[in-house]
Amino acid sequence: MLVLGMMSGTSADGIDIALARILGAPPNVNAKLLGHSSVKFPEALRKEILRVAEQHPISAGALSQLNFRLGELFADAAMAACRKFRVSPRRISLIGSHGQTIFHQGRRVPFFGAPTASTLQIGESSVIAARTRITTVGDFRPADMALGGQGAPLVPYADYLLYRHEKLSRVSLNLGGIANVTVLPRACKPQQVLAFDTGPANMLIDALVSHFTHGRQRFDKNAQLAMQGRSNPAFLDELLRDPYLRIGPPKSTGREYYGHSYVKKILALSRRYRAKPNDLIRAATIFTALSVVDALNRFVLRKTKIDQLIVSGGGARNPLILAQLSAALPGIEVLPSSRLGIPEDAKEAFAFALLAYETFHRRPSNLPSATGARGPAILGKIAYAPPH
Repeated sequence: MLVLGMMSGTSADGIDIALARILGAPPNVNAKLLGHSSVKFPEALRKEILRVAEQHPISAGALSQLNFRLGELFADAAMAACRKFRVSPRRISLIGSHGQTIFHQGRRVPFFGAPTASTLQIGESSVIAARTRITTVGDFRPADMALGGQGAPLVPYADYLLYRHEKLSRVSLNLGGIANVTVLPRACKPQQVLAFDTGPANMLIDALVSHFTHGRQRFDKNAQLAMQGRSNPAFLDELLRDPYLRIGPPKSTGREYYGHSYVKKILALSRRYRAKPNDLIRAATIFTALSVVDALNRFVLRKTKIDQLIVSGGGARNPLILAQLSAALPGIEVLPSSRLGIPEDAKEAFAFALLAYETFHRRPSNLPSATGARGPAILGKIAYAPPH
């Protein structure tokens, strides 16, 4: 099958699209990335997505409108990708769309008399299927959560198929808005895979850059601002006392925790430590790297010797993060995912193409060892293309 995978992450920068050719069935799924592209959201719409994701009020009507409007944008992105890849939409068998997360509560909390966990991704799949005339799988997370899982991370299934090695133990690290790891001991079976969100990645850095540049810059290209900042060990130690880092896996997090209120807390702390803007951006960048290192030391390296750390996501282009990881993890080769055939910006979209392929064939693709679910789940909901 030719499958399009589509993903918009917690940073809400836009839509990443990957075209994959996939055949076979586990454990012999053969997946090849044929192309990838990305489309930015209009700035006003991005601001509204971030506003809603920060839990600011929205009416039921406006949320419904936003869901359908994003469905149209995802459909437009799919058609634009087909034109770029020079492939007719009629040749595409399937779309896997993660949608846009605007709420994720992976652990159960009291709600109207019962402990409840929930997640909400928007970008209406039926609209995508109707506009593209391609059957679309969306809403991947709830099936895992219905079995007691956190509904995240889901990319470990793709990591397992892509990076499992008979002789090397590997960790796949994705640095999107949030940082997450997939631990793949050598020659591991699916039930031996460990995966979890380690903490923030680009989310904090981007928020601080946007704050200090009054929106003129959305991210710290090549860590230029962070490199101009001075180290502040006492401030960094304060950040590393974050309670989330001590919670054992399975665990997942997002903008609900590391969003606007967390940034406000950091800005308040910076006054106590007299940190200047670039000092703060440097601290957030190093905190991203060291929270990953902390997670590996705390939950992984005591049990499993790791040979390689494979880095993907936007943070893989941040030289300060990569330098910190290399320095703090001696004996582990740190390499970008592009060295193994998957460009850093394409992996998550590629993963949702794989997940959609498995769903279409009625096969489970969560890893209960990663999410904490009671068992395997067939993920997602299928919106069929209209009849010709």
